[in-house]
Amino acid sequence: MEIFDFILHIDQHLALFVQQHGVWIYALLFAIIFAETGFVVTPFLPGDSLLFAAGALAAIGEMNVHTLFFLLALAAILGDNVNYLTGHFLGERIFSDDARILKKDYLNRTHEFFEKHGGKTIIISRFLPMFRTFAPFVAGAGRMPFNRFFFFNVTGGIAWTASFIYGGYFFGNLPVIKQNFTLTVLVIIFLSLLPVIMEFWRHYRVRALPSEGQ
Repeated sequence: MEIFDFILHIDQHLALFVQQHGVWIYALLFAIIFAETGFVVTPFLPGDSLLFAAGALAAIGEMNVHTLFFLLALAAILGDNVNYLTGHFLGERIFSDDARILKKDYLNRTHEFFEKHGGKTIIISRFLPMFRTFAPFVAGAGRMPFNRFFFFNVTGGIAWTASFIYGGYFFGNLPVIKQNFTLTVLVIIFLSLLPVIMEFWRHYRVRALPSEGQ
């Protein structure tokens, strides 16, 4: 419940942290983004909404937006590198059908996404929760050449962090958004999850078709 409260009221929690710890906010944000992208066991950590809220705080002078962008883009890129190397050395052995987080089904869906979109999956998945965490792992397990992965990793990391940080910077303090920030966070989460939901629904329909025809 604490993680959900943090996500839904992320602007308030970040503002409080700045008041209490000042510049250590940079370290906190770096750690969260690095963990969300770098550790395959932490796909539940906030990503999109965290970047947007941080950008909104930067707009009112709590942080330097360009320093924020540089540090969090670096965290996202380094995190994916760690995730890639984990997949390269551990492969798919740590996933199982009955696991709570490391479900084999999540991994299989990410594999399917790779087959459909190729290396661009690393960029596209940056904007998709869950896929964002599993894609670099799958790339490592599938032995994608590191140079090729690194190119997509850097491109996606920069595009993702820039979109949400500068989006929050320019739009996060508009009265309609600031007064309804929890709703804004929910909309961001919904829009981020929508392609995933549609993919799951499409997959379900494809599997259901043979039985419907019987």
